[in-house]
Amino acid sequence: MDREKVIKALGEDVSCEGLKDTPRRVADAYAELLSGTDKTAEEELSRTFAADRGGVVIEKDIWFSSACEHHLMPFFGKMHIAYIPQGRVAGLSKLARTVEIFSKRLQLQKRLTSQVAEENLRCLKPEGVFVICEAEHTCMTCRGIKKAGSKTVTYCAKGNFPQELRGEVLAAIK
Repeated sequence: MDREKVIKALGEDVSCEGLKDTPRRVADAYAELLSGTDKTAEEELSRTFAADRGGVVIEKDIWFSSACEHHLMPFFGKMHIAYIPQGRVAGLSKLARTVEIFSKRLQLQKRLTSQVAEENLRCLKPEGVFVICEAEHTCMTCRGIKKAGSKTVTYCAKGNFPQELRGEVLAAIK
């Protein structure tokens, strides 16, 4: 495929000094943005430690960036993961690595939220998991309606994560 086609289609001179290496830089950027497609979170979440049953573990403000599958534009924000351990907990970095793996794919925010929740439930086997995702989508802020600062919030509860604990988690992440 001719990497210069998009630049030519925009009416730009591909021999311009500033655009000469742009096709390679764009390819490198997308390779980085989509670097999670060959990875699974199972290996990360398989490393656990003994812990008392009950209580809630919350890892909040896990920053991520992803690419919207509709416009191939970035969206970014914070994810919060809460779970009720049943005798085992994951290392905190493992939760962040799970977010990283799923966010580095062409995504929809709702799917990303669900995938993180499902994988944590499957691998950690907690009583329940509750994942909240807040993100700003550049397809909303830089084009179209152009509403900078608007955020989309999605959440997903899996397993037995009681409603009253959801309220406590929401209060804790604010």
